[in-house]
Amino acid sequence: MITRFTDIVNGLEALGKTYKESEKVMKILRSLPSKWHTKVTTIQEAKDLTKLPLKELIGSLMTYEINLAKKQQEGEDKKKKNISLKATTKEEEV
Repeated sequence: MITRFTDIVNGLEALGKTYKESEKVMKILRSLPSKWHTKVTTIQEAKDLTKLPLKELIGSLMTYEINLAKKQQEGEDKKKKNISLKATTKEEEV
């Protein structure tokens, strides 16, 4: 995602349109899907977005993505847990 964003911004800069660092940060935060809403809210409340470097934002989002994938994988592993049952047989007495 960040590569695509960078390509678009670079293309716009080549055409004469420049963006401040804070504008780029806000555009990235607005473009994230709804499952990222909690992380976006946390960043907005904890950081001064006018001073937040783009690289720091990207690092934070990448860390969150890795943790999210890890939790999702752990959840799938728990669902796949096999259960074995002990079988018994009863013999009839004659």
